[in-house]
Amino acid sequence: MTKKQINAVLREHPRLSRRQILAASAGAMLLPTFSQAKENPMTPKAFVYTEVAISVPFDQAPWAEINEAIRQQPGFLSKTWLSGHANESLGGFYAFDSIENARRFVTGHFPSEARGFGVAHNTRVFDAEATAVASQDMASVYYGGPSVAPGAFVYTELQLSVPFADAPWQARNQAMKMLPGLQNKVWLSGLQTQTLGGFDAFESLDHAVDFAVNRFPETAAELGCAFYTRIFDAALTATASQAMNSPYYGGNAG
Repeated sequence: MTKKQINAVLREHPRLSRRQILAASAGAMLLPTFSQAKENPMTPKAFVYTEVAISVPFDQAPWAEINEAIRQQPGFLSKTWLSGHANESLGGFYAFDSIENARRFVTGHFPSEARGFGVAHNTRVFDAEATAVASQDMASVYYGGPSVAPGAFVYTELQLSVPFADAPWQARNQAMKMLPGLQNKVWLSGLQTQTLGGFDAFESLDHAVDFAVNRFPETAAELGCAFYTRIFDAALTATASQAMNSPYYGGNAG
């Protein structure tokens, strides 16, 4: 697929009915534009996504102990805990002060943490600077967007390599702002792989499920590429995330 074709697909989706567009327009007005958003003094330089192949109710997870160990990691800024919807997996979305420290975390500390559970795991590192402007335009809480406790998170990643500077994020953002229930979005550009993805906060699980199950697969299908989507119940992890300075719950990105 050519760059022109990729741009066309990303501009078109998500496709919404006229009724959905009208219903979502009021919510879209709440999302500040880039010119309105302010940058946090401790702006992340890298994001890290993790997920451990384990199923455990979050209130039974040793999150307080894990939090204490993670706070000691070089360059750590914040963590948002993730509890998998329907499968109760454990994971996190982290902010770091540099790509180098994010690399150290995923190659050093985190594998030992997962090893303690005796299970496999997934990690991803993303260049936060490459997507900062696009994320600001989507009211990302890491760049001064309003902090309103979400009901759910959706993680997405396309098996597609596109330099983020070539991605039509402006048009895609306009379409995303029409999504019912979307509160804010962090754009993700895979370190070394340049995969396209996002970490999106929704006001409810129903809205998150609709996007991940019904809407996002349409975009991937037209791009002709495989994809990865995960849904997380944000309410279950609020207390643990607040303890890790998560900006989604009134904390700061730093």
